[in-house]
Amino acid sequence: MSVRFQSRPDLARNDVGLVKASTWDVGTPERMRRTIGAIREAWDGRDWPHPGLLSYTVHAGEDGKTLFHYSQWSGEQAYQDFFRHGRDERNADIDAAVPGTRRLGLHTLELYRSVSLGEGDGREPGCVVIVDVEFEGADKARQRDWVDTVFEALGTDPAHAPGGISGHFHVSTDGTRVLNYAEWESAEAHIDALAAPGAGIGSVTPQWERVRSYPGVTGGGVHRYTPALSIRPGAGA
Repeated sequence: MSVRFQSRPDLARNDVGLVKASTWDVGTPERMRRTIGAIREAWDGRDWPHPGLLSYTVHAGEDGKTLFHYSQWSGEQAYQDFFRHGRDERNADIDAAVPGTRRLGLHTLELYRSVSLGEGDGREPGCVVIVDVEFEGADKARQRDWVDTVFEALGTDPAHAPGGISGHFHVSTDGTRVLNYAEWESAEAHIDALAAPGAGIGSVTPQWERVRSYPGVTGGGVHRYTPALSIRPGAGA
C-alpha cells in the first residue's frame, strides 16, 4: 500500500473517529528542516502502516523549533495497533537522522464543530494557527458549551477578520481541553487580526466578551505554523 503526499489534510471527512495531536521540539530551524525531510523519507520508504490511519500531517512552527503533528484515525484501536506495530521503526529512523528530538506529549481529540469563513473561495492556507484552551478539571459538557459560545460570537460578529479561512474545534476525550485548528491565508493576516481593536480575534461584542470571560478556563496558548507535510494512503491502499 503506497503513500501520497498532499498540501493539507481533509478536515471535513466524515470517517474520522478521533485525532491525535502532539508537538516535537527539535531545537533549531536547521534541525526542523532536516526532521521534516527525515519524516518524509521514513514514510515514503514504507507501505501505509494501517487502514485505520486516514492521514498524517506535520506543520513547522513559527518559533523555528517546534513541529505540530496532526493525525486522523478511524478509532482508538487503529492507533493502538499502529503504536504496537509501526510507530517505533519510523521514529527510530527519524531519530537516527536527527538525534535529540523532544516529544512533548500526545492528546486524543474528537472534532466537534467546524466553520468556514470563506465558503467556496478555494483559498489555500499559508498558515495554521493552533489555539489550545485548557479547563479546570474534566467536564465534557463544558468543552462543548465553550465551543458553542465561540460559534455564537462568530455568528453575530459584524466583521470577520479578512484573512481567516476556517476553524476546526476539537474536544479532548479526557474532557480537559479544546483545540482549534484554524486555517489562515498567511501569518501576516493572523497578526493583523490580533492587532485589530479588541482583545484578540473577534470584534468588541457581548458575545466575544462571554468567550473571553468564560468560567473555568485556566490556560492555553496560540501558536502559528506553516504547512509542511501531509500524507495519506495512495491508490490501492
